Amino acid sequence: MRAANKLKRKSFFVDETTLHRAKKALRVKTNAEVIRLSVEWIAEMEEFWEFMKKSRRTLQPGSLERP
Repeated sequence: MRAANKLKRKSFFVDETTLHRAKKALRVKTNAEVIRLSVEWIAEMEEFWEFMKKSRRTLQPGSLERP
């Protein structure tokens, strides 16, 4: 997770049911953790899909190493 000094306080309206479902899915205890992890995950997925779009039809099968 990001360093605490980069965090900024924000205020949002969020559906409680959705927040509870996300908290359960992410296995975290606080609402703040749910919001932070969800936003970070979305940003990471966007970077991944941009990579996928750019590399479409250019990568050969087996060319990426698995960690």
